[in-house]
Amino acid sequence: MTELDKLLRDLAQPGVALELVVLAGCLALAFGICWAVGRKQPKDSIWFGRAVFDGVLFPLLALALTWIARRIVDDYQVVPVLSIAVPVLVSLVGIRFLARVTTVVFPASGVARLVERLFSWLAWMAAVLWIVGLLPDVMREMEDIQFAIGKNKISVLGIVQGVLSSGAMLVAALWVSATLERRVLVDTVSDLSLRKVASNAIRAVLLLVGLLFALSTVGVDLTALSVLGGALGVGLGFGLQKLAANYVSGFVILFERSLRIGDNVRVDGFEGRIADIKTRYTLVRANNGRESIVPNELLITQRVENLSQADLKFSITSDVTVGYGSDVATVQRVLTEAAAAQPRVLKSPEPVAFLAEFAPDGLQFTLNFWVSDPANGQLNLRSAINIAIVEGLRDAGIEIRPPQRVLQYSAQPTSSSTEATG
Repeated sequence: MTELDKLLRDLAQPGVALELVVLAGCLALAFGICWAVGRKQPKDSIWFGRAVFDGVLFPLLALALTWIARRIVDDYQVVPVLSIAVPVLVSLVGIRFLARVTTVVFPASGVARLVERLFSWLAWMAAVLWIVGLLPDVMREMEDIQFAIGKNKISVLGIVQGVLSSGAMLVAALWVSATLERRVLVDTVSDLSLRKVASNAIRAVLLLVGLLFALSTVGVDLTALSVLGGALGVGLGFGLQKLAANYVSGFVILFERSLRIGDNVRVDGFEGRIADIKTRYTLVRANNGRESIVPNELLITQRVENLSQADLKFSITSDVTVGYGSDVATVQRVLTEAAAAQPRVLKSPEPVAFLAEFAPDGLQFTLNFWVSDPANGQLNLRSAINIAIVEGLRDAGIEIRPPQRVLQYSAQPTSSSTEATG
């Protein structure tokens, strides 16, 4: 009799109803504990998830309670339902753990979602094989399939176990780094750029330690990695030197805090606000929505204008030309009042208007005013002020002079007149 036949026979026993009641009680108790403890937890909690029961804690508690109930009830009758529930809950714990960690660490990553779905399929397949009793046979077959790598032999089972253990260690490292970032760095480090570099450093160290530990658990000789390290160093010295320079420059920028997230900068003629500082590049977003990906090396080796490094005040100018017969004081008053009427324009320093030039077309005035929020747009504010200037000058009877151009026309003698003259 196969394990599947035995399972189907046990499911026909009269004690199945009691098992269902016990299983329902375990699930209800696990949900009650999660609801009582996690209803005030944040929505991005790995333990509780968005709806209390879709985190890691609910299937973990249900698994523990079901396993305990199985051990108790097993002394009195067969427990096919509880035996099925255990592998199902084990798979659910692994899936929830991977899903919640990747959602928190990589919220918009398509690759993370693909890995999550692939692991879910493998976990449910393993649960089905466990339930029907075929998992030991499959593991033995995988152990018999071996590959020779040099003098060593490695089986398919060893590869699978290595991938699973390495993945579990890496996910655990990501979980620890995310927890430290949300629970420790947010409270202790107020500067956003310094917090980012600290989180990146913690994540890199934990991932490295987790990877080395996972490799050692599956029997990989870590001393062999010294050859790989030497080859990587040669590669960095030649083909990857630009990439390495960008990564090093990214950490230098974050440590020195010469540029911070939210600063308004001008790089190579492109002006915008720093939206994010990655380890390889910096994302600069202009006011019109366009984004520029700037390699970090350029921010270290080239001239960069930080428009908000020393002072949050941002100067904007607007030029207007009026006739030579216009009253200078009246023009200055109209210009400054048009700027001062806008709520975004700072009161200190107050707007000023200068007679900048005696232009060929008339008197050229320059209006200078300051704002503290250039990220909200400059063209829209300049347009509103220019409209107010036009209306104010018209009410004052002052003409805005258009550009004057003189066209000289020289008439050429006709051929008939030339012949007559000859």
